[in-house]
Amino acid sequence: MISADELTVVHHDDSVSRFTDVRYTLNRDGLWLVTSGGVERHFGSNEVLTTHVRRRAA
Repeated sequence: MISADELTVVHHDDSVSRFTDVRYTLNRDGLWLVTSGGVERHFGSNEVLTTHVRRRAA
C-alpha cells in the first residue's frame, strides 16, 4: 500500500471525500484505504472519478 498525508477522492456524483494520514491501493477493482486509526474503506471503481494525493517531503 502507498502512504499519503492527504488523499482527496472525487466521486462520479461530484461529491468529495478527504482523508489524512492514510495508506491506499488504487486498481481496477477500486480504491482501498486504511486510515491511521485502522479503519478500512473501499470505494468501487464505478464510484471514483479521480484521486489527488499529497505527500510531505521526507
